[in-house]
Amino acid sequence: MPYAERCDMPKARTIVFLLAAATSVAAHSDGAGAESRPCRSMEYERGAYTVCEVELRKHTVRLYWKRPDGNPYAYLSALPHTLEGEAGKLLFATNAGMFDPALKPVGLYVEQGRELVHVSTKSGYGNFHMKPNGVFYVTGDGAAVAETRAFLKQRPRTALATQSGPMLVIDGQLHPKIERDGTSRLIRNGVGVTEGGRALFVISEDPVSFGKLARFFRDSLKTPNALFLDGSVSSLWDPANGRMDAHSELGPMIIAFKPEESKPGRAGRARS
Repeated sequence: MPYAERCDMPKARTIVFLLAAATSVAAHSDGAGAESRPCRSMEYERGAYTVCEVELRKHTVRLYWKRPDGNPYAYLSALPHTLEGEAGKLLFATNAGMFDPALKPVGLYVEQGRELVHVSTKSGYGNFHMKPNGVFYVTGDGAAVAETRAFLKQRPRTALATQSGPMLVIDGQLHPKIERDGTSRLIRNGVGVTEGGRALFVISEDPVSFGKLARFFRDSLKTPNALFLDGSVSSLWDPANGRMDAHSELGPMIIAFKPEESKPGRAGRARS
């Protein structure tokens, strides 16, 4: 073998090693970035959205409404930055359902296993009463979105639950009363759960119709069930991207945390 070829072999191995190391570092960085930035920008039908993902095997979710003194938190900025009694990193927070002028949830509200507001099956005006409405909830088996009647039929033991309406997607079908692209356009947000159990919280960056938001959940995010949370007051706290919406008072709010030592099932464990 010529001398030049023998001399090139160690160089070739070095180059291969460095490329492999660089690829490994890049992959690790991408993974770390995904962990530290759970919210990402997406586009659909020429509209912009922010999608924040929760995976209960890695993350803890909590609902918040009232402070220990009984007064509502009211703003995302007033929420606790860490989990009580344990270290953790706040990933994001958003409004979590409809509420009355006193900031009280208008439907079912379960916080850390305690039912503070009963489920509502009343008829009435407004988005909440556009039946079927639904419930986002977490159990020991994970997160789910269900139409209210189906939820009541199952009566799962929930760690947290919030009722809102209308449903956007029901078992893969769009809500029957939602127009394809109605004239009402607002900043809106909602939540859907994938077949793999990932909870996806979405807020539109532009005014959007119910129909477009529903199709985004079903056709782009592939969530067989999705629930509308609110419009106009829709807000997001996304520390990794420097965002803190504070334009409206809010009732129920939800936070996703990343515990320092994540344990499977922690987020879905209800109190005895």
